[in-house]
Amino acid sequence: MPKIIFILADGTRQEIDANVGDTVLDGARAGNVPLAGACMGSMVCCTCRVEVDSAWLAKLPAPEPREEAALESICEATETSRLACAIKITEDLNGLIVRIP
Repeated sequence: MPKIIFILADGTRQEIDANVGDTVLDGARAGNVPLAGACMGSMVCCTCRVEVDSAWLAKLPAPEPREEAALESICEATETSRLACAIKITEDLNGLIVRIP
């Protein structure tokens, strides 16, 4: 079971066990990590925006057009911004570090 490490806005580190096939947002919810996800994973609100640790960016697939559009038009995105609802958990993401802005 892959582990996902969340760095909360206050710097607190919260590590969760995640299910392969779920999204990072699903894992956050299951692990009681405070990440909103108000649009329920439809990629239109950016309330699940996270900053992916730069060491992990190359291991993620490129954002889908809907995610890119949301990040560009709604969020205060950076080069490491992704939507947690768009990142599918795989075994290769064991140890993934994301920051909640």
